[in-house]
Amino acid sequence: MSERATSVSPRADTESTPQDDTTAERTPVTTGAESVVRALENAGVEYAFGVQGGAIMPVYDALYDADIEHITMAHEQGASHAADAYGIVAGEPGVCLATSGPGATNLVTGIADADMDSDPMIALTGQVPTGMVGNDAFQETDTTGVTKPITKANTFASDPDTVGDEVGEAFALANTGRPGPTVVDLPKDVTLSDTSSTREPAPPKTPSTYEVRESADPDIVHKAARRIEASTRPTMLLGGGVIKGDATAEARAFAIEHEIPVVTTMPGLGAFPEDHELAMEMGGMHGTGYANMAITHCDTLIAVGTRFDDRLTGGIETFAPDAEVIHIDIDPAEISKNVHAEYPLVGDAATVLEQLTTEVRTAPKATKWRAQCQQWKSDYSMAYKTPDDEPLKPEFVVEALDEATSDRAIVTTGVGQHQMWACQYWTYTEPRTWISSHGLGTMGYGLPAAIGARLAADDDQEIVCFEGDGSFLMTIQELAVAVRENLDITVVVLNNEYIGMVRQWQDAFFEGRHSASEYNWCPEFDTLAEAFGAKGFRIDDYDEVAETVEAALEYDGPSVIDAHIDPHANVYPMVPSGGDNGQFALTEDQL
Repeated sequence: MSERATSVSPRADTESTPQDDTTAERTPVTTGAESVVRALENAGVEYAFGVQGGAIMPVYDALYDADIEHITMAHEQGASHAADAYGIVAGEPGVCLATSGPGATNLVTGIADADMDSDPMIALTGQVPTGMVGNDAFQETDTTGVTKPITKANTFASDPDTVGDEVGEAFALANTGRPGPTVVDLPKDVTLSDTSSTREPAPPKTPSTYEVRESADPDIVHKAARRIEASTRPTMLLGGGVIKGDATAEARAFAIEHEIPVVTTMPGLGAFPEDHELAMEMGGMHGTGYANMAITHCDTLIAVGTRFDDRLTGGIETFAPDAEVIHIDIDPAEISKNVHAEYPLVGDAATVLEQLTTEVRTAPKATKWRAQCQQWKSDYSMAYKTPDDEPLKPEFVVEALDEATSDRAIVTTGVGQHQMWACQYWTYTEPRTWISSHGLGTMGYGLPAAIGARLAADDDQEIVCFEGDGSFLMTIQELAVAVRENLDITVVVLNNEYIGMVRQWQDAFFEGRHSASEYNWCPEFDTLAEAFGAKGFRIDDYDEVAETVEAALEYDGPSVIDAHIDPHANVYPMVPSGGDNGQFALTEDQL
């Protein structure tokens, strides 16, 4: 994905004189653990999410007097998702901690999730003493080996004098160039041992060998600009890298100035305001029909910060078949990996868009194309029916929450049908307001993500978490954390007593055999919420929606709405896996 190539987080500025002054007044670090925590303080870390344990205990002891607020989560997976979401909203790495063995392996799902979505995160894991490594000691796991394929970088610390520098470097790497998760594995003897001198850990900085290209090749920019000018059916495709690269202003300005219709990927929701006439909204498997028609029939596709994953493209051979592709991405490995780019522009998203803005002299002549896009919006409307004799429609619930909250409200979700309805029926106008699991598709992501988002967000931003009944059960224990911390979040369980997306696929492709997808044994989530100490609500029909939504949002603390929806409601449009985006289905009999 394409990101703004800053060397480190602004709060980790190596030239910061006030930081140096503060450092001079601090108690000198004397152990490896103190050096770890000081490195986090030097990076400006305000929150850390984790679960205590034996091998990580020295670090927790050093945290006791630190200027960092630790949020004890109910499960390490919850800690990783909370840190992930915190990083997305804050724009700087979230921090999670866990002990060795099962503590570290419980982080793996969240680390893999952050890796797939290029989210900035640093995980600190305890480890058995170095002399016991490799001997199958109690709670020993080869954490660096396990996480190597799913991290941007990982380190096995071996020296109390350098461990703080390694933590600072991991923090800097997590947010430089294309963001991603990093891991520092901390053997207990390293964190317990005294440092040989009372020197401060170095400020966060990337290795001297790590380079990020900021500007694209001027010659290719020139050629891409000529292609845009000559286009009669241009479309912009904005991915998550636009948001992570802080390039939303440049992307919006370019699209609006040249009147180019805009499609977003699911991670790119909020990169372009969906209430703008140029917005075609989300493309891909469950994208709008009009977005997929725009991609399928465009002659020039300006793709920014997207890796062209299969949920977006469907079959590669049928994706944007008539288009010449201009691909802007900070990671050269993504260029032509899935979709061939005639104009590969490697660089920071905002910088390259500025280059294009300067180079494009005349807007494409696309009046007829824009009219066609508007016609597709009419032809493939996302409107739905709400018959009085049928159960509550999930789309209605999502829209009710959207209407009751501000444009800056943050939505988190788990994974399943509820995630898609939250994509389709919430109007996203601002970046960093959509937080979900995209590439990995992790059920249960929503609630711990809401906790991380709440702590990173402004006080006046509402946090709404959409979950499904099956997804919610996977991390429901984190509700205890939200209650303990008195976090103002609203959880909406779109309860259809199924793993809904699995049931939908079973109906469509497995002759309706509902193997292990029926969840009619679920608890009453409103009652369970009360047992946790949260406020519980239940919705069964349309007349209850408005009043219940208002009451849940007004409650000062965590609330849970158990919304019993139509168990047979399906997500459409739908492009079958590997299918042609231009041949999307609007009903099951079209699959």
